Amino acid sequence: MSVPERIVVVGFGPVAARFIDVLEPSVASGDVQLTVIGSEPEAAYNRVLVADVGVGRTSEDSITLSDPSRLAGLGAEVLLGSGVRRIDRARQQIQLDDGTVHPYDRLVLATGARPVIPYLAGLNPDPLRPTLPTGVTALRDLADARELRSVVERRGDVVILGGGILGLEAALAAAKEGARVTVVHHGDYPLARNIDDGGGRVLSSALRAQGVRLVSGAKAVGLEHDDDGVFTGLRLDDGRLVSGDLLVLSCGVRPRIELAEGAGLPVDSGILVGHSLQAHHDEHVYAIGDCAEVRCASASCVECRRNTAPSGLIGPGWRQAEWLAEAFVAELTGSAGSPAVASEYVEAVLPPVVMLKARGLDAVMAGDVSADPWAAHDDGTAVALWADPQQGRYAKMITRDGVLQGLVCVGMPRTGAELVLLFESGGVLPADRSSLLRLDGAEEAAAPSSSSSDPAAVVCRCAGVSRGSIEQAAVVGCSTVAEVSASTRAGTGCGGCHSDIKAIIEQHFQPAAV
Repeated sequence: MSVPERIVVVGFGPVAARFIDVLEPSVASGDVQLTVIGSEPEAAYNRVLVADVGVGRTSEDSITLSDPSRLAGLGAEVLLGSGVRRIDRARQQIQLDDGTVHPYDRLVLATGARPVIPYLAGLNPDPLRPTLPTGVTALRDLADARELRSVVERRGDVVILGGGILGLEAALAAAKEGARVTVVHHGDYPLARNIDDGGGRVLSSALRAQGVRLVSGAKAVGLEHDDDGVFTGLRLDDGRLVSGDLLVLSCGVRPRIELAEGAGLPVDSGILVGHSLQAHHDEHVYAIGDCAEVRCASASCVECRRNTAPSGLIGPGWRQAEWLAEAFVAELTGSAGSPAVASEYVEAVLPPVVMLKARGLDAVMAGDVSADPWAAHDDGTAVALWADPQQGRYAKMITRDGVLQGLVCVGMPRTGAELVLLFESGGVLPADRSSLLRLDGAEEAAAPSSSSSDPAAVVCRCAGVSRGSIEQAAVVGCSTVAEVSASTRAGTGCGGCHSDIKAIIEQHFQPAAV
C-alpha cells in the first residue's frame, strides 16, 4: 500500500475551500492525508458577503462554503481557531501557536489578505496584530458582521472610513436597512481613482439619494471614545467630529505574507510563486489566492512583465485553487501531462473593471476615463457623454477608431453591462452611441434583462461562467439561482450577477408563444 501524500493547507477561506473541494476524492481514497489549519473559529465562508450578513440580508449558514465534520469523515484533520507560529522548511513541518508540529510533503499557503489599519490616534499601530477598540471593525469576518448587525438592527449611526467599492456597498446596504450612514473619504467624490468628474458628481448625488451622507475631501486623524473605551466619533484634521456607534474601516487590504517571509521565502507584494504556483526556491511550498504573486524567475516571460501583484479578487484565487488541486491529483494518479490539466497556471488577463452593485444603485468603470469630451483629439479618440443628474444617470464612452477604451456608467445597469462586454471583447461601438442608452429605457426595463445573447459572454466574472453554461444548466432543469450556482458555480462570489442569472432562467422557462 502506498504512503499517502501529506498536504497541509494554511488558511481556510474561500480559496482554500475550493482547493479542498477538488482534492476531496483523493482524501477519501486515502491518496492524500490532508490537514487544514484555519485561524478563525468558523470554517470557510464567502467573505465577499460578510456585509450582507452584517445588515441582515442573509444568514451565516447561507454563506458557508465547507463542512468540517464532513471533511473529518473523509479522513481530513481540520483545526479551527489555530494560528501558525512558523514554517520549518528544513524539516518540512509547521509549528502552531500551541507548540504542536505538523509535518508536510506539500505545504499550501492560502493565508489571504489582511485589512489595512490606518494610522489614527486611538488605533493600535501594529498592522499585523491590530487590537481594535470596541465599536471599530474592518468588516472582514463573521464577528465583524455580528457587530455591524447589532448597530443596524437598532438603526444606529455607522461611520465608514474609505470611499472604495466595499465601503460603498456596505454603506448602501446598511442605509437601506435603516441605519444612519456616513462615508468619510479623501477625494472630491467616492471612487475618485476610477471615475471621472462628471460621473463622480452623479454618483455622489445618487448615494445621497439612497440615504448615505458623504464627508468628502476629509482626512481622519483620530478616534474619540467614552470612559469605557468605546468608539463615539471620528475626528478630522479640520476639527470636525463625525459621531457614530460603529466605525467601519474600509481602507483596503494587503496580502498576508508574514509567515512566508519569516521562513525566508521570497516575497514582494505577495508570496512569489512561478507558473506551477510553487514558491521560488522551495519545491514543497505553494501559495494561492490573495497571498500569492504569480511571477516566474524568467526575465523573458511575457506574462510576468505586467503588474503581477495579487488582484484581491476572488475569481483568480478560485482558478488558482482548482488548477493546483487538479495538478496535484494528476501527479498522484500518474496522469500528469494529460491535456485535461494545463502544464502551467497562467491567469487570463482581463481589462480591469470596477463594479458597484447595490439595491437601487449600479455603477461600472473601466479603462482610461480621463479624456476631455470638449477637447480636440488627433489620435482617433472620441468621447460620447450623457447625463441626467436628477435621475442619477450618467454614461461616458471613450473610443479610439470606434473601439471602446474607457467607460463610466452610473444608474444604467443594462447599458453598463453591454459596454463591459464591448470593452472586454474589443468590439466596435455602433456609430449611433445613443442606441446603447436605450437599453435602460422604459420599454427595455420592462423586459427581462439580456445584455447579450452571445453564449460566450461572461455573466459571472468571479467564477468565469458564461451565459451558455447557465443556459445549459437551465436546459437540464436548473430553475433557481441556487440550483444554477450549485451546477455551474455562477453567482457564488460577490452575488452581483444573481439578477442576470435569474433573467436567463426566466427566459428559458417563459411560456412559448401560441
